[in-house]
Amino acid sequence: MSWHRNFTLFVALAALWGVAFMAIKAGLAFFPPVLFAAIRYDIAAVIMILYAAYVTDNWIPRTRSDWTAATVDGLFLVGAYNVFVFLGELHVTSAVAAIIVSLNPVLSTVFSRVILPDERLTVLGLFGLLVGFGGVGLVSNPDLANLFTGDTLGKLLMLLAAASFAFGSVFVQLIDDELSTEGTTGWACLVGAVMLHATSLGLGESFGSIEWTVQGITALAYLVVGSSAVGYFIYFDLLDRLGPIEINLVSYVAPVFAAVSGWLVLDEQIGSVTIGGFVLIFVGFVLIKREAIAEEFPRMQRSVERIR
Repeated sequence: MSWHRNFTLFVALAALWGVAFMAIKAGLAFFPPVLFAAIRYDIAAVIMILYAAYVTDNWIPRTRSDWTAATVDGLFLVGAYNVFVFLGELHVTSAVAAIIVSLNPVLSTVFSRVILPDERLTVLGLFGLLVGFGGVGLVSNPDLANLFTGDTLGKLLMLLAAASFAFGSVFVQLIDDELSTEGTTGWACLVGAVMLHATSLGLGESFGSIEWTVQGITALAYLVVGSSAVGYFIYFDLLDRLGPIEINLVSYVAPVFAAVSGWLVLDEQIGSVTIGGFVLIFVGFVLIKREAIAEEFPRMQRSVERIR
């Protein structure tokens, strides 16, 4: 029963986070991009802080380290990440956005080798890194003559989004804070929302340019309730049950739901070259994380055998 529960929640999380890329794309027709992200996290911050207060006692930042951890997460995992994602999706499809962002676990390994002590990248791991980047190159197919325009610009922005998230998730590990994971996430949403509003203001966006349509409000509601609130609730539950290796695999299932929802709702298409690039990114992840996966495999195998 536990395996069935975990599997169901894993697929649900992949679906919630994958469809979010489609919801962003749909909502961009009615909201200025960065302001759209800011409003999303205004509401999500309230929900997540209330949730943290309900499930844990250690949800209020009390020390400098607590505030530093929440700020780093807020600036990189929420703020910068969403600036790049929402601007990038002005130019690329939901599927391409999700696939490039799926490079995040690979980039996390790169940053951990640079930032964290006692981390080394072996020759095979380096090869996996190159394979992963090769996959991004295949998906992106950049036009070097028009690097900062249109489709190519959108893909570069998505790559920056993945890099921002990866860097923040590694850098925060250097901070010895005592805040609960739920508390850190809630306050990070608040810090990120402030950064997003400041960026939106700097870009000249305004509330007056928002079109309050049923479609736009539906997209916003999904991002707040489905992707952020429910998605994070499931994530925290699975992180405790599955560990970081298995939960990282969500990044490689989410693009499937992004592609299908983008095709059904927005009539987006995805080509074989893009699929091939996604496969290379996943292979790169497996090569880099091969030792951790090997350690985790016996437990996965026992879980599968219990349902036979």
